[in-house]
Amino acid sequence: QALSEIEGMGGRGSNLQEMRVRPLAKRRVDMPSFCNPSGFQRSPYLSARGNFANIFQGSTEEGYKAYHADKYDEDKNPNGIINFGTSENKLCFDLMSKRLTQADMNVMDPSLLQYPDWKGHMFLREEVARFLTYYCKAPAPLKAENVIVLNGCGSLFSALATVLCDPGEAVLIATPFYGGITQSIFLYGNVKLVYVYLDSKITGTSTRPFQLTVEKLEKALQDARAEGVAVRALILLNPQNPLGDIYSLSELRDYLEFAKRHELHVIVDEIYMLSVFDESATFHSVLGMDRLPDPQRTHVMWGITKDFAVSGIRFGTLYTENQDVANAVASLCYFHGVCGPVQYKVAQLLRDRDWINQVYLRANHARLKAAHTYVTDELKTLGVPFLNRNAGFFVWIDFRKYLKTGTFEEELLLWKRFLDNKVLLSCGKAFECSEPGWFRIIFADKTHRLQLGMQRIRKVLEEREQEILAEEKEQPCQSDQDGKADSTDEVIFVSRHQDPTCASGSSLSDLIGLLQQQMRSSDWLQKNTAEQFA
Repeated sequence: QALSEIEGMGGRGSNLQEMRVRPLAKRRVDMPSFCNPSGFQRSPYLSARGNFANIFQGSTEEGYKAYHADKYDEDKNPNGIINFGTSENKLCFDLMSKRLTQADMNVMDPSLLQYPDWKGHMFLREEVARFLTYYCKAPAPLKAENVIVLNGCGSLFSALATVLCDPGEAVLIATPFYGGITQSIFLYGNVKLVYVYLDSKITGTSTRPFQLTVEKLEKALQDARAEGVAVRALILLNPQNPLGDIYSLSELRDYLEFAKRHELHVIVDEIYMLSVFDESATFHSVLGMDRLPDPQRTHVMWGITKDFAVSGIRFGTLYTENQDVANAVASLCYFHGVCGPVQYKVAQLLRDRDWINQVYLRANHARLKAAHTYVTDELKTLGVPFLNRNAGFFVWIDFRKYLKTGTFEEELLLWKRFLDNKVLLSCGKAFECSEPGWFRIIFADKTHRLQLGMQRIRKVLEEREQEILAEEKEQPCQSDQDGKADSTDEVIFVSRHQDPTCASGSSLSDLIGLLQQQMRSSDWLQKNTAEQFA
């Protein structure tokens, strides 16, 4: 839609018939709302497609640029921005820098300085196959010929969308989801997303907030097809970003069976599979299933960026049994290759199973768990609801009670207020969340930054709380129904995701946290004062 509007501004006489995007119903938006060309001055130096890429940014990109212009530094810039918005693990630099500079890493054979097989050096693909066989608990050894190496999972999303879909076709994805996927599949391939909107209410077949069910997938798919949209694939994020959910084996099987019934490809992103930091949670990889419902249409992604805390090293890998898909993606690896010396280092890293198991994963999981505990304890003290999960680097937080009218415009203002107070978060709109007021915070950071960042967050929330109370005093007759949910169903707390069989095992601290949160989120004390009773 936005591309067509830019074309209407006047291009260079180019014909964009093939680029036109069929509008979807309001319930499913082709592109995020922040890709709005109104008021945008078209550049005469760019094509319509180039102009669109020029404005393709939202709060995530805006905040990221602000952060890089004013980074917090304990000594050089103590008043700079603390970044709780970018999903990076900053807890293991000591371990990774030591391992990546050991003697076995410093090899420079002639073959590493020459063009490789575009799928990746065979020694690396063999190592990736062994690594995934072990950590994904595959029932049979995975094959190196099914492995392809690219410079990051963003490139993989882009390549897969391009080879699986034609321009204007679509991929199904549940919201909220990592917003970078939108950019990855659209900017090159002109492939759209059809949203399966999830919400926080626990009703019907949903036993937890933001739960993905086959019924919701079926409805979104049928709605899209009724509007003439060709849906070719389904994207699954497991563990899920930003929710932190881990899908059970039965859920995964249900999703894959749904895709098989409708002949959809399934792209499974397992980038956080080794970042499950609590022993009470169990991750199940698609590659560990005894039988895939449709192996020729199932494609699994993983990379070292998250699990090994090296987001600056661009490395992602695809595992697919479909050789047509593998060869088509490989032809795009020419644009997205990984340099030879880095391929060698990654192979050495993945080969060192003893160090990974005995040193790295133990330390990383302990540090992630401690950081997660600190941030969630602070949220409980503030009376802020959140989803309490045990995977990834993020907590999905419910700030809805700090929005007076409950709109996305108000959410954006709150996001900007955090940024003005030098802490960068990610607002729910960046993940296409259907409910205004949800935010993602990254906790995988050093203690001193977590402490200072949470202090800044507390300051903003306390100020906002006072403002809302003052507004309510000025308008005592205003109904509570004006855009704000009742406090009892406005919030969801947030105990760990448990199977129904062990739901009775909620800890005392969880129950106390729930009580504290409900007391703080209720406005009963403000409304029922001693003066009013008198």
